[in-house]
Amino acid sequence: MGDWISIVLLIGVGLILIYLELIFVPGTTVLGVVGLILSGIGIYIAYEKHGATTGSMVLAGTALISIIALVYSFRQKSWSRFSLKTENKSKFNEGYSLGLSIEMRGTAISDLKPIGKAEFGDKTYEVASHGEHIGAGSEVKISKIAGNKIIVDLITN
Repeated sequence: MGDWISIVLLIGVGLILIYLELIFVPGTTVLGVVGLILSGIGIYIAYEKHGATTGSMVLAGTALISIIALVYSFRQKSWSRFSLKTENKSKFNEGYSLGLSIEMRGTAISDLKPIGKAEFGDKTYEVASHGEHIGAGSEVKISKIAGNKIIVDLITN
Protein backbone atom coordinates (compact mmCIF):
# COMPACT_ATOMS: atom_id res chain seq x y z
CA MET A 1 0.00 0.00 0.00
CA GLY A 2 2.88 2.38 0.80
CA ASP A 3 4.33 1.80 -2.68
CA TRP A 4 1.09 2.90 -4.34
CA ILE A 5 0.88 6.06 -2.23
CA SER A 6 4.42 7.04 -3.17
CA ILE A 7 3.79 6.22 -6.86
CA VAL A 8 0.59 8.27 -6.99
CA LEU A 9 2.15 11.18 -5.08
CA LEU A 10 5.27 11.26 -7.25
CA ILE A 11 3.30 11.15 -10.49
CA GLY A 12 0.66 13.60 -9.23
CA VAL A 13 3.16 16.16 -7.96
CA GLY A 14 5.21 15.71 -11.14
CA LEU A 15 2.22 16.38 -13.38
CA ILE A 16 1.18 19.38 -11.30
CA LEU A 17 4.67 20.84 -11.62
CA ILE A 18 4.62 20.29 -15.38
CA TYR A 19 1.24 22.05 -15.70
CA LEU A 20 2.47 24.92 -13.51
CA GLU A 21 5.43 25.19 -15.85
CA LEU A 22 3.17 25.34 -18.90
CA ILE A 23 0.77 27.88 -17.44
CA PHE A 24 2.86 30.19 -15.27
CA VAL A 25 6.49 29.79 -16.33
CA PRO A 26 6.62 29.03 -20.08
CA GLY A 27 9.83 27.54 -21.39
CA THR A 28 12.08 24.75 -20.25
CA THR A 29 12.88 25.66 -16.68
CA VAL A 30 13.60 23.88 -13.43
CA LEU A 31 9.92 23.44 -12.55
CA GLY A 32 9.11 21.40 -15.66
CA VAL A 33 12.29 19.33 -15.44
CA VAL A 34 11.65 18.51 -11.77
CA GLY A 35 8.06 17.56 -12.61
CA LEU A 36 9.24 15.30 -15.42
CA ILE A 37 11.81 13.65 -13.14
CA LEU A 38 9.26 13.08 -10.36
CA SER A 39 6.77 11.55 -12.79
CA GLY A 40 9.52 9.37 -14.25
CA ILE A 41 10.57 8.17 -10.80
CA GLY A 42 6.93 7.30 -9.99
CA ILE A 43 6.62 5.28 -13.21
CA TYR A 44 10.00 3.61 -12.57
CA ILE A 45 8.91 2.56 -9.07
CA ALA A 46 5.72 1.08 -10.55
CA TYR A 47 7.81 -1.00 -12.98
CA GLU A 48 10.33 -1.97 -10.29
CA LYS A 49 7.92 -2.96 -7.51
CA HIS A 50 4.90 -4.26 -9.45
CA GLY A 51 6.27 -5.66 -12.71
CA ALA A 52 6.14 -4.79 -16.38
CA THR A 53 2.38 -5.18 -16.82
CA THR A 54 1.48 -2.89 -13.92
CA GLY A 55 4.25 -0.44 -14.83
CA SER A 56 2.97 -0.23 -18.40
CA MET A 57 -0.55 0.41 -17.13
CA VAL A 58 0.73 3.20 -14.86
CA LEU A 59 2.69 4.68 -17.78
CA ALA A 60 -0.35 4.52 -20.06
CA GLY A 61 -2.57 5.99 -17.33
CA THR A 62 -0.15 8.85 -16.73
CA ALA A 63 0.03 9.61 -20.46
CA LEU A 64 -3.76 9.42 -20.75
CA ILE A 65 -4.30 11.75 -17.78
CA SER A 66 -1.77 14.21 -19.23
CA ILE A 67 -3.42 14.23 -22.65
CA ILE A 68 -6.93 14.56 -21.20
CA ALA A 69 -5.84 17.43 -18.93
CA LEU A 70 -4.17 19.29 -21.81
CA VAL A 71 -7.11 18.81 -24.18
CA TYR A 72 -9.57 19.87 -21.48
CA SER A 73 -7.57 22.97 -20.58
CA PHE A 74 -7.36 24.02 -24.24
CA ARG A 75 -11.06 23.41 -24.86
CA GLN A 76 -12.11 25.35 -21.76
CA LYS A 77 -9.82 28.21 -22.84
CA SER A 78 -8.45 28.30 -19.32
CA TRP A 79 -5.09 29.39 -20.70
CA SER A 80 -6.56 32.53 -22.23
CA ARG A 81 -6.91 33.99 -18.73
CA PHE A 82 -3.13 34.19 -18.59
CA SER A 83 -2.55 35.60 -22.07
CA LEU A 84 -2.05 39.23 -22.96
CA LYS A 85 -5.14 40.60 -24.66
CA THR A 86 -4.31 44.28 -24.94
CA GLU A 87 -2.22 45.84 -27.64
CA ASN A 88 -0.01 48.88 -27.17
CA LYS A 89 -0.56 51.19 -30.14
CA SER A 90 0.94 54.35 -28.69
CA LYS A 91 4.19 55.85 -29.91
CA PHE A 92 7.13 56.97 -27.86
CA ASN A 93 7.87 60.71 -27.97
CA GLU A 94 4.91 61.38 -30.24
CA GLY A 95 4.97 65.02 -31.27
CA TYR A 96 8.50 65.40 -29.88
CA SER A 97 9.66 67.88 -32.48
CA LEU A 98 6.46 69.95 -32.73
CA GLY A 99 7.18 73.65 -32.47
CA LEU A 100 10.65 73.31 -33.97
CA SER A 101 11.63 74.56 -37.41
CA ILE A 102 14.66 74.66 -39.67
CA GLU A 103 17.05 77.54 -38.89
CA MET A 104 15.65 77.83 -35.33
CA ARG A 105 18.42 78.92 -32.95
CA GLY A 106 19.22 77.49 -29.55
CA THR A 107 22.00 76.70 -27.08
CA ALA A 108 23.88 73.44 -26.59
CA ILE A 109 23.37 72.41 -22.97
CA SER A 110 25.85 69.53 -23.13
CA ASP A 111 28.74 68.70 -25.41
CA LEU A 112 27.55 67.27 -28.73
CA LYS A 113 29.91 64.39 -29.51
CA PRO A 114 28.01 64.16 -31.94
CA ILE A 115 24.87 63.62 -29.81
CA GLY A 116 23.91 65.74 -26.84
CA LYS A 117 21.25 68.10 -25.52
CA ALA A 118 20.27 71.55 -26.72
CA GLU A 119 17.66 74.03 -25.61
CA PHE A 120 15.29 75.69 -28.06
CA GLY A 121 12.89 78.17 -26.53
CA ASP A 122 12.17 76.80 -23.08
CA LYS A 123 12.42 73.08 -23.96
CA THR A 124 15.37 70.73 -23.97
CA TYR A 125 15.83 68.29 -26.88
CA GLU A 126 18.25 65.54 -27.77
CA VAL A 127 20.09 66.67 -30.87
CA ALA A 128 22.92 65.49 -33.09
CA SER A 129 25.58 67.37 -34.97
CA HIS A 130 26.86 66.36 -38.42
CA GLY A 131 29.69 64.46 -36.75
CA GLU A 132 31.70 67.32 -35.34
CA HIS A 133 32.16 68.12 -31.67
CA ILE A 134 30.17 71.11 -30.42
CA GLY A 135 30.94 72.34 -26.92
CA ALA A 136 28.37 73.05 -24.22
CA GLY A 137 27.14 76.65 -24.25
CA SER A 138 27.66 77.05 -28.00
CA GLU A 139 24.99 78.58 -30.19
CA VAL A 140 23.41 76.07 -32.57
CA LYS A 141 20.75 76.15 -35.26
CA ILE A 142 18.56 73.36 -36.58
CA SER A 143 19.58 72.23 -40.05
CA LYS A 144 17.34 69.17 -40.42
CA ILE A 145 14.38 67.54 -38.67
CA ALA A 146 13.65 63.92 -39.61
CA GLY A 147 10.90 62.48 -37.42
CA ASN A 148 12.22 62.82 -33.89
CA LYS A 149 15.84 63.24 -34.96
CA ILE A 150 17.06 66.82 -34.82
CA ILE A 151 20.31 67.72 -36.62
CA VAL A 152 22.05 70.98 -35.65
CA ASP A 153 24.97 73.07 -36.91
CA LEU A 154 27.30 75.29 -34.92
CA ILE A 155 26.67 79.00 -35.40
CA THR A 156 29.92 80.78 -36.00
CA ASN A 157 29.91 84.55 -35.73
